[in-house]
Amino acid sequence: MRLSRFFIDAPLALGLHELPETQAHYIGRVLRHAVGDAVQLFDGSGNEFLGELVEVGKKNVRVEVREVFAGLTESPLHIHLGQGLSRGERMDWAIQKACELGANAITPIVSERCEVRLKDERADKRMAHWRQVAISACEQCGRSVIPVIHPPLGLSDWLGQVEAELKLVLHPVAEPLASHDKPQSLAFLIGPEGGLADAEVTQAKNAGFQAARLGPRVLRTETAPVVALSVAQQLWGDF
Repeated sequence: MRLSRFFIDAPLALGLHELPETQAHYIGRVLRHAVGDAVQLFDGSGNEFLGELVEVGKKNVRVEVREVFAGLTESPLHIHLGQGLSRGERMDWAIQKACELGANAITPIVSERCEVRLKDERADKRMAHWRQVAISACEQCGRSVIPVIHPPLGLSDWLGQVEAELKLVLHPVAEPLASHDKPQSLAFLIGPEGGLADAEVTQAKNAGFQAARLGPRVLRTETAPVVALSVAQQLWGDF
């Protein structure tokens, strides 16, 4: 039977730990775990922690951590995904799958054809939501490190600061992804629902990006990162 696995946003070590109220409620009231049940925890450090529930209340759950071991090794290919900002579930899907497929950093990109604009309090709420999407994806897929979700950036700002050995912008008229040599780090730029404007593709190329295509069909904005990261991991990563 697979152990329940939870991210704890605090350093873990051997010994007794009281879990945050959110996890306590989920463990005790939703999953209905009981004293004596085994659980697996991780704190984003790269380690995994095996423990046993020693107290399960309505709001209080305590775990005794009894074993620490190295978590899942990260892919040798470091990937920074610049994902065009899209609506609700499409953005959630892109972030979730990018985490499952080994992306190390994700930046929502505001470009000309974006239909979503985030400001102030709404932006803060979306950032918190996206981080939880990433955490849940890592809890499910077994990653021991949570990818960094950066605040949304305008395309020009992101192009000016992103660093990678190979920088690619997806474009239907370009050489296949497999035509590039193996990099150690990779930056992907993927457009929003309406795609990138021709001027934005040119802007990316002027910033050191090379155009790459995934095949003859035009993919949705939430499908493109799944395919792009899968192919990249197959060619140069840990697939």
